[in-house]
Amino acid sequence: MQSLTAHRFAIGQAVRLNSRFSLSPIMPETYHVTALLPAREDNLAQYRIRNDEERHERVTTEDSLEAISAPSGPGGAELQGA
Repeated sequence: MQSLTAHRFAIGQAVRLNSRFSLSPIMPETYHVTALLPAREDNLAQYRIRNDEERHERVTTEDSLEAISAPSGPGGAELQGA
């Protein structure tokens, strides 16, 4: 019997890939969750994510994402309160 995996992130939520290993340093940092996907066989929740600057979407697992509390400014830097 396959168990249902709860997703930690919601559709529309801003996230960042927390593992940039093997990723281009010029790759955008801020993504938005566009879809919740079924868990993999190892029970990791999967997501479809997209950055507005890219023409395609990516699929990644929950353990590769971290939440962003504020929208990113130019260059992907998080906005900080004054």
